[in-house]
Amino acid sequence: MKLILTQEVTGLGTPGDVVEVKDGYGRNYLVPRGLAVAWTKGAEKQIASIRNARRAREVKTLDEAQQIRASLEGRTVKLPARAGATGRLFGAITPSDVAQAVQAAGGTQVDRRKVELAQPIKSLGDYTVLIRLHPDVQAKVKLQVVAG
Repeated sequence: MKLILTQEVTGLGTPGDVVEVKDGYGRNYLVPRGLAVAWTKGAEKQIASIRNARRAREVKTLDEAQQIRASLEGRTVKLPARAGATGRLFGAITPSDVAQAVQAAGGTQVDRRKVELAQPIKSLGDYTVLIRLHPDVQAKVKLQVVAG
């Protein structure tokens, strides 16, 4: 199935890209969530307009992303979580939790879909979390999970 992405999909592409995916993935996941639209000959014009808009924003967002990275990498974000006596959490830390903690610590608002956890966080301690701010800019944030 040939689709045109309308939003960034990790591991697949960016808005305006034409991708070939399996029918079920496109029909059951990408299209219903508004991440993609069906490819047609008339949609080629849409692709051109999406790409032009992305190019215009890209330079501006690259500078912004570098500034945000500079502010994020210098700070340690504390995230309180409920934990047992051994330090094991009563659940796991999600990318959404990390995004909220970054914003609460005085950082800018970060989209939860841009937060990448190498592995699920299930215990207290210090971790390094990767935040994709731009295709060329990534910030490594120090996350300290504390009992709360």
